Amino acid sequence: MNYRHAFHAGNFADCMKHALLVWLLGALQRKPAGVFVLDTHAGAGRYILEGPAERTGEWRAGIARLMEHTPAPLAPYVALVERLGLYPGSPALLRALLRSDDRLACCELHPEEHAMLRRLFAHDRQVAVHARDGYAAIGALLPPPVLRRALLLTDPPFERPDEFTALAAAMATAARRMPGAVHAAWYPIKGRAPVRAFHDAVRAAGLRDVVAAELWLREPTDAARLNGCGLLVRNPPFGFADAAPPLLDALLERLGHDEAGAGTALMRIADE
Repeated sequence: MNYRHAFHAGNFADCMKHALLVWLLGALQRKPAGVFVLDTHAGAGRYILEGPAERTGEWRAGIARLMEHTPAPLAPYVALVERLGLYPGSPALLRALLRSDDRLACCELHPEEHAMLRRLFAHDRQVAVHARDGYAAIGALLPPPVLRRALLLTDPPFERPDEFTALAAAMATAARRMPGAVHAAWYPIKGRAPVRAFHDAVRAAGLRDVVAAELWLREPTDAARLNGCGLLVRNPPFGFADAAPPLLDALLERLGHDEAGAGTALMRIADE
């Protein structure tokens, strides 16, 4: 409840998460049937980079560098950011990509962030905004009453000490409620041990067809720093294994600082 994403909007982790998210929704939209999109920890939706984000300056080493020079694999994502203006969070990016038959549900508990999100989507019949716990929303909102295809984004703030455990449990709930849904779960990489335990928990929960896309700017040995981040994807759409590595490599090329141990990876966590 204390986390405010406005201080970190547009940083390297946002760029990684959002570039892959844009690809995932586009992949699902290759088929004409409508898609239900659930953003469980939605935030405010859009962010002024000259506001709180200026206090950290993280966006200058993130989206600003991509807009200065855009590698070809990242062009669709960066063009969308430029078209929407400010820095669009995941709700704004997802809404911009919705077709007429697609629907978006956004959950946000922080009162101020929720109020901004409601204003952003006021009178928008394709978007529902909920003031509810994002983890609980997975059980409450899945499966949707009409649409039979879904994309979930779970991007918790990682303020609570058991966040990795809660995230693994949420993925298991989603798999039970809607086995065929594509579920993308973001996580920070500070040290290796918590990430390994998270992957083990996902396997232990019996989840199938799970891959992890990771980007790290330096060797993840300093637990006090955000050294990288990952996106765990259950039921990755066809072509993800080919599309993700060029996206990750392009991000590292532009946002990396030539520090020791920097790199990217696409790993299969659980077989189909």
